[in-house]
Amino acid sequence: MKTIKLKKLLQEFEESIIYDADLKKKNWFNIGGKAKVFFKANELKDLVKFLKILNNKEKVHVIGAGSNTLITDEIFDGVVIKLGKNFNRLSILNSDVIISGTAVSDKKLSEFAADNGLSGFEFLFCIPGTVGGAIKMNAGCFGAETKDILISVQALDKKGNIITIPAKEIKFEYRHNNLSEDLIFLSASFKGLIKDSGQIKENMLKLKNKKELNQPTKIKTSGSTFKNPINKTNKKAWELIKESVSNDLKFGGACISKKHSNFFINTGDATFEDMKNLINFVEKSVFSKTGIQLEKEIKILEN
Repeated sequence: MKTIKLKKLLQEFEESIIYDADLKKKNWFNIGGKAKVFFKANELKDLVKFLKILNNKEKVHVIGAGSNTLITDEIFDGVVIKLGKNFNRLSILNSDVIISGTAVSDKKLSEFAADNGLSGFEFLFCIPGTVGGAIKMNAGCFGAETKDILISVQALDKKGNIITIPAKEIKFEYRHNNLSEDLIFLSASFKGLIKDSGQIKENMLKLKNKKELNQPTKIKTSGSTFKNPINKTNKKAWELIKESVSNDLKFGGACISKKHSNFFINTGDATFEDMKNLINFVEKSVFSKTGIQLEKEIKILEN
């Protein structure tokens, strides 16, 4: 649909919409062009109404922290949605259950759990995304995954219908679940284990220090580029990459971290094509050298 027609269709939301919105600063790679429409939804009722008016006539992409997304340098021919303040709330239920909005950062959820003496959320302290993203990819580290603490998730389909899905009805796998890509996660409930708050915080710091020893920080990266091929080999993705390509490999402004081979970096002026070419070259090189087909962990947003 042309922008002029969208502006007429969505005129009641004009205060929450940016047309031709710059996406470069909305992701950790610091790469990307513009979105035809960028909608910040602060209220559930507005999001429901927005989707009903849109009536599935445009591609829709929900962006969280942008910590694992590579975005095209072209204008994204669709609608990008960001969940706002009313999806960024946390509360305690029955002393051991946390209700979290999906725009809450994983780190903030982990800290909230610790402040309330609930264990099981420590690993989230090391994951640079949002709760929605953590559910979508069953995020995890240090032997723990999102599915381990999830009770249920509330979601919205593209037609604006709200549904609640118990975790036991979701088929979770490593960095994946069987839920429809069209669902927008709104909130979730998690169950923790009551424990001493000080002990929980001590463990969180231990995990953070362990992560920082092995992974690059404060750089333009989107974390692990590929999933570990757990059903094909005992080797991690970084080991296969290190065996297959030189860590001096560079495509334009995109290169491989010397600290962790599965982290790809924007050195400052990388384009979408630079990073995509690096990812594709590494994927092909690993397959050629080892016979193992790596699967991307990052999401690529393109037309």
